[in-house]
Amino acid sequence: MDLVITGARVIDGGGGPSYRADVGVDGGRITAIHREGDAGPRPSAARTLDAGGLALAPGFIDMHAHSDLALLRDPDHSAKAAQGVTLEVIGQDGLSYAPVDDRTLAEVRRAITGWNGDGSDIDFDWRTVGEYLDRLDRQGTAVNAAYLIPQGTVRILAMGWADRPPSADELDTMKRLVAEGMEQGAVGMSSGLTYTPGMYASGAELAELCRVAAAYGGYYCPHHRSYGAGALEAYAEMVELAKESGCPLHLAHATMNFAPNAGRGQDLLDLLDAAIAEGADISLDTYPYTPGSTTLAAMLPSWAGEGGPEATLARLADPAETARIRHTMEVEGSDGCHGVPIEWDTIEISGVSDPELAPYVGRTIAASAAERGEEPFAVAHRLLTADRLGTAILQHVGHEENVRTIMRHPVHTGGSDGLLQAAKPHPRAYGTFPRYLGRYSRDLGLLSLEECVAHLTSRPAARLRLPDRGLVREGHRADLVLFDPDTVADTATFDEPRSLPEGIPHVLISGRPVIRDGRRTDVLAGRSVRRTPLS
Repeated sequence: MDLVITGARVIDGGGGPSYRADVGVDGGRITAIHREGDAGPRPSAARTLDAGGLALAPGFIDMHAHSDLALLRDPDHSAKAAQGVTLEVIGQDGLSYAPVDDRTLAEVRRAITGWNGDGSDIDFDWRTVGEYLDRLDRQGTAVNAAYLIPQGTVRILAMGWADRPPSADELDTMKRLVAEGMEQGAVGMSSGLTYTPGMYASGAELAELCRVAAAYGGYYCPHHRSYGAGALEAYAEMVELAKESGCPLHLAHATMNFAPNAGRGQDLLDLLDAAIAEGADISLDTYPYTPGSTTLAAMLPSWAGEGGPEATLARLADPAETARIRHTMEVEGSDGCHGVPIEWDTIEISGVSDPELAPYVGRTIAASAAERGEEPFAVAHRLLTADRLGTAILQHVGHEENVRTIMRHPVHTGGSDGLLQAAKPHPRAYGTFPRYLGRYSRDLGLLSLEECVAHLTSRPAARLRLPDRGLVREGHRADLVLFDPDTVADTATFDEPRSLPEGIPHVLISGRPVIRDGRRTDVLAGRSVRRTPLS
């Protein structure tokens, strides 16, 4: 064999009790598991890794990642590799970089600069989903990646940024683009229903696209229409959509935020349990933190985004339109801010595209306004226009009780929702998975270690329909992580968000060491993970 890991405490991802074993790896797969006390010879290999009692688990699967360009830009990618992540699901929130043409690529790059940077350092040598996945395979990446077809990007390609129903021909174009993306290896479709132009789609339009994804064995992953006012109704809309279309549903960063939803996490779970009892196929992911993270432009009302980024900037240059935007945000509560009047003391600037705006980073808009003797909206307006919509934010609107309640649900999985480009990104990009293992499993006891590992491995693998991942089993992929249950911990904070975790000394992808003795190697063993065809 290529490698034998000796003396490991195997937490196999299935949720059952751990056990001591030696685990053999050959050809990128697990080929032997010799439990303590088993008869017969122990496996031998050219290389041996002494686990010394460390926990050996399947590699963690990040069900909600924004590494679409980071995988190409940053071969190191320790933000995820050092957490034990071996597979990320990208193409999230309805906006990503395939399928596109020359026009829409430029527009999408502008729209999500705050998520991924402007891409000026990337050679965009693809246009289709398959070509993007091929690019990942040619280059090699630090971790594996699966792709969701972004519904907003598809809508832009079919009909631009118009706030109207599609024509029959436009809807047919969108359905064709989803089918092509699925045929080329996507695992499902995502939406961003508080982001333009995805939010312009009706439930009927979404159902048509979901039927296409379901026909290929894919699932639907919506960032639904509200995590604030009307959050339960927004979740219920997605549940009914899944029932109507027959498409499995995976709820992105499923939480209940803002003051109206304090203590209402169980209400969400009751809604999902009722649907599951009726036969609905539902799962969800969360990150173990209370603040969210997105762009400042996302807080704008949806009508301000019609026509695309340049049209938005034109409205912000018009005093009458600007006054209307301000009233909608501060008094009515814009749909971009989940129907809740914006509270500027909850909006912290985490990154800017224009270096001249760096003094705003790490400060709330309310604090910056107070320092300058200005109205908060004036500061927000300056950032939106001077940074050309490229400003990233943290939004401090979550509730710890809801976070803890939802993570215990049996259909829960882990997702970082990590934006990596900001000057001070959300620490979840560097700390989500060790935080689950350390703080919430070991320290708070909300999940047993075995159950916590299952949430991060076999459950997401099942949603992705990956029969050879997510478990320590003979024949499965040797995507593995060794960690110390007593010391594993996130160290990333809001002040030092790029601090790497502790207690995860070894990470393997296809049996190759991506992290060795706590340090990133130069191995690029990651590849695209494409949809398993329906039998």
